[in-house]
Amino acid sequence: MTEVHAEAAATAYPAALLEVTGLRLTATGAGTGPTTLLDGVGLSVAAGECIAVVGESGSGKSLAVRAVAGLLPGGVTVTDGSIRLAGQEVRDLPPGERHALRGRRVSLLMQDPFTMLHPQLTCGRQIADGLSDHLPALAGARGRRARRAALRVETVRRLAEVGLAPDVADRYPHELSGGMRQRVATAAALAGDPDLLIADEPTTALDAANQRAVLDLLRGLLERRGMGLLLITHDLSVAFSTCDRVYVLYAGAVLEQGRAADLRRAPRHPYTASLLAAEPSPHIRHPRLPTVPGSVPPPGDRTTGCPFADRCPHAAPECRTTAVTLRAPTAAPVPPEGAPRDTGDRLSACIRLAEIGGDLTPPSPEPAGTTDAAPTAPEDAVPALRVRGVRRTFRGDGDGRPAVRDVDLTVPDGRITALVGESGSGKTTLARIAVGLESFDQGQVDVGGLPLAAGRMPTHAERSRLAPQVQIVFQDPYSSLPPLRTVGTTLAEALTAAGRISGGSRAQRRRRRDEQVGRLLAQVGLPPAYARRRPTRLSGGERQRVALARAFAVRPRLLICDEAVAALDVSVQAQLLNLLADMQRSDGFAVLFITHDLGVVRQIADEVAVMVRGELVEHGTVSEVLDHPRHPWTRRMLDAVPGPGAGRNAADTP
Repeated sequence: MTEVHAEAAATAYPAALLEVTGLRLTATGAGTGPTTLLDGVGLSVAAGECIAVVGESGSGKSLAVRAVAGLLPGGVTVTDGSIRLAGQEVRDLPPGERHALRGRRVSLLMQDPFTMLHPQLTCGRQIADGLSDHLPALAGARGRRARRAALRVETVRRLAEVGLAPDVADRYPHELSGGMRQRVATAAALAGDPDLLIADEPTTALDAANQRAVLDLLRGLLERRGMGLLLITHDLSVAFSTCDRVYVLYAGAVLEQGRAADLRRAPRHPYTASLLAAEPSPHIRHPRLPTVPGSVPPPGDRTTGCPFADRCPHAAPECRTTAVTLRAPTAAPVPPEGAPRDTGDRLSACIRLAEIGGDLTPPSPEPAGTTDAAPTAPEDAVPALRVRGVRRTFRGDGDGRPAVRDVDLTVPDGRITALVGESGSGKTTLARIAVGLESFDQGQVDVGGLPLAAGRMPTHAERSRLAPQVQIVFQDPYSSLPPLRTVGTTLAEALTAAGRISGGSRAQRRRRRDEQVGRLLAQVGLPPAYARRRPTRLSGGERQRVALARAFAVRPRLLICDEAVAALDVSVQAQLLNLLADMQRSDGFAVLFITHDLGVVRQIADEVAVMVRGELVEHGTVSEVLDHPRHPWTRRMLDAVPGPGAGRNAADTP
């Protein structure tokens, strides 16, 4: 069990709004014994403080906060530990009393606002439903008409608090951009004026500017209301730029905790150091992103020692047998003269810190070269994708503004072109047009020399000719694969459609199919045995590898990746980016890489095009656009990205 030195934990924030100590969660499945999911997790949040819990998928971040909110899934129970809100133990409260706390004492803000907002109710109605009748603005209202007017006034005030106009109260969620929906969801979560807001991955799908706006909004609300904010995220830049303190969770245990600036500057556990090293930067291009081999062990496979030992480059035999214990890193190497020192609330679970601590501090990065000069191509060479004057307007749009407006874009053969822009800028619409999943109203689209007709969808015959030219990998690895088919069946169908296993006897075709499925899996770094698995038995990164393998089965001339790494942990993202770069160099196909992450752009792309409200506003090599941006939107995106030294308390580091 994880233990925390009480003296060290108590010195930093004695008046905790939320205090979790020794939390153990256990799952009981049919035919299996109890399995420990969280083992002795402790954390605290003070009023006016923002805390981040970071870690890869499977580390237990969301389970920990759901235990606080009393929203654990069926079959998962709290078997040990304490959960106190403002001094009140809530773990063993009756269900009715626990339910009464939600929305009033503690509220949950989810990653996707569509999971919180009802699509058939106006935004104002959803905020008003959470308002307390005891609010002074409502308590004095007498009669239905007066109450309705008071609710409207208060709802508009709540919208203004999150930076939205009064007319948003009458609009439906689908009529808003992603950033606006997240603001409405925030207003709805705060309608009951909770003491503690738990935000679970609230900015994952947002571009840098909208992400920064939402985080600044949350921070401002935190300070004005004096509430606590518990932020769950796998995005390290979000954690270190927004929060006061950070807890690093791995396989159900806290491996390190401390002030955000301290952890960013000098990690005191190999796991924290590995995550920081794998994070792509919008300013630095690495020859190859550092990766964390392996994956988070499932609950039933965790050892009694450090759960990170099997993936740790510094592991010794004792790491696999010594129980995880958080302690102050007093034995860590002394920092150089003039460098800030760790503060008293810093805790680490690494038993070898005295020996390896000097190897964990990241070196000052040196800018690496970016591939800028495109290979010279004959003037009559046909590019992988050529778009000229393309326009697409969707019927029913209230303002009639085109989703794609007079766009010109060329993706050369053998190059990786990044397409960036905020949510709703038209990136995905343009990608769907290029792959034949969306029609366009006017203009010219040629995919590998194959022209697409304006004003209609491609015919079945045209789709068949288009498939060998272009394939697409979508953002969500959990919905892009048929859930009831094995990986092998899915890949075999793609190979059959590409005509790569036709001819010969049934036995010959089966043998050829198995060989090629195995080669595809090996190409994306998966063992042949995965052909027998279904998607439900794969992690998000493994599913995305299978999605890449399915696209590669056709050997396309152009691969479109639509936010293909946006939902992945930083360690898995690094693995996928390295894999894609390796395959692109070896096979020479072109890539249109759609993303809102400028760090990913710097790492993966040769060229970058910027879209704003359906228009292409800037296009050039990566160094030209990111180092010398010309358009205000590009500069705004770069300004919104946290720097390497970002942190809410960077300035007051001793």
